[in-house]
Amino acid sequence: MRRVVITGYGLVSALGNDVTSAYERLKVLKNTARCSEELASYKGLQSNLCSVADGFVPPAHYTRKVTRTMGRVSILALAATEQALSQAGLLGDPIIKQGRLGIAYGSSSGSVDAIADFYTVIAAHEVKNVTSSTYIKMMPQTTVVNLSVHFGTTGRLIPTGTACTSGSLSIGNAYEAIKYGLQDIMIAGGAEEFSPTQVAVFDTLFATSRQNDAPHLAPRAFDKDRDGLVIGEGAGTLILEEREHALARGATILAEIVGFGTNTDGRHVTQPNHETMAQAMRLALADANLAPEAVGYVNAHGTATQLGDVAEGTATTAVYGAKPYVSTIKNYIGHTLGACGALEAILSLEMMRHDWFAPNLNLVTPDEACGAMNLIMGEGQSFSTDIIASNNFAFGGVNTSLIFKRV
Repeated sequence: MRRVVITGYGLVSALGNDVTSAYERLKVLKNTARCSEELASYKGLQSNLCSVADGFVPPAHYTRKVTRTMGRVSILALAATEQALSQAGLLGDPIIKQGRLGIAYGSSSGSVDAIADFYTVIAAHEVKNVTSSTYIKMMPQTTVVNLSVHFGTTGRLIPTGTACTSGSLSIGNAYEAIKYGLQDIMIAGGAEEFSPTQVAVFDTLFATSRQNDAPHLAPRAFDKDRDGLVIGEGAGTLILEEREHALARGATILAEIVGFGTNTDGRHVTQPNHETMAQAMRLALADANLAPEAVGYVNAHGTATQLGDVAEGTATTAVYGAKPYVSTIKNYIGHTLGACGALEAILSLEMMRHDWFAPNLNLVTPDEACGAMNLIMGEGQSFSTDIIASNNFAFGGVNTSLIFKRV
């Protein structure tokens, strides 16, 4: 089997609009949640919290011609991907168009504004607000298609629309495409633009935080007083490459992907199953040919929901015991849905590179029902490990686990 390495990554998030800025902001140990006047204007919405990429401004070269078929979600994906390709030394390289480079990318949905415009046809029984690009902006594969057309790729195209595992499943699919010789390079990741509709989805499930008067306390995954998630937005892109191919062109290797596991619960659409979550982690370890003891840090999905944290904590404890340190990035940037798997993987890789791992922000009293994980609390932990894992889980019972190795 061929070895798969990472030669570039880029992001846009509430923490910052590039990897360095986001990592430095992470070290400040403050969240990005804020109370939104827009959300407060919606009747029946209990949570007014969000974590959005307020500081993101599309670059000047994103002209109307460039973004004609792109909603915000695709523009975020494009910005993160340009950063990643630039770091990998591939931006503008002819290899992008030669068939051995593919894209695996996803989001929970297309741009919501475009979806709203499209469905005015039904609501008003009149074709209005619909243009030739409306469907392209709203379709579930909008990010991956727009990236492919923009860069002119002719290799494999793998869309993922698996909600909160869209980003991590893209990375896993890209890893396997290279591992089994189907491509030499893959652009992989996920993106999500913020919309009140996303808050409404989780609000109706009583899964959003109601800390409207104290946004600095939300979310608080694995704490006994957690009260739900905060919706975020952003994009994360990784450049995956066959190891010998990367070395031959003199690329800098940032890390290696050594394991990937994915499965489905097959039981309930929204209620997680700790047994199949644990099995996904074991599949990743088996793929990497590693014992659980080899993993020094686990980046948790950590939604701060009642059922989700208990199921994940139980599964993580069953597989890893209390040895590896565990924390979640969502306490800082909220739940970025289709982007979270990519954003959290990138920030975890940065933490491994700097030998410093962020604590579980707002975690004061761990919930015993969440198992016996070695949760980082208070200050960050400075230590060195060569192996880390990143886990994500989604509606529909889609479970993913990725294992990365220091190079």
